[in-house]
Amino acid sequence: MRRAASHGCAALLRRVDRYPLMSSYTLEDHARAAEALSLLRAKENNYSGNNPNKFRADIERARATLIAIELALKEDGTLQRTPEEDRDAQLDLAFPNAQSKEVVNWQGKHFMKCFTPTSKSLSGKTVFGWKPYWKELES
Repeated sequence: MRRAASHGCAALLRRVDRYPLMSSYTLEDHARAAEALSLLRAKENNYSGNNPNKFRADIERARATLIAIELALKEDGTLQRTPEEDRDAQLDLAFPNAQSKEVVNWQGKHFMKCFTPTSKSLSGKTVFGWKPYWKELES
């Protein structure tokens, strides 16, 4: 019998993607996630065994969790966005139903909606989360 994934990074990312405005994250959550990621990276650096992938899956999950928390905190204004993220947020408001690789014209410039994985499984077949962004095209 399979257990439902009610916890873990993938479930967290699905919740963040589904309810982006219902963020209950705090800066403490962000600090804890960043600390967990740095501890895992330190463990990986100090590992002297012969398994090169020993902590990779845990690091990928921790990285995906940190990115999800950062996105949620930037969405509600707790963390400051970069100018590119501000532009992307304005494009998302102007074109909320834009699909991947869809080209739009905004303020006299052409932009294409793109997605990049935030982290992958050890095999690379499972993506834990996606980060949307807009790419400015040359006219």
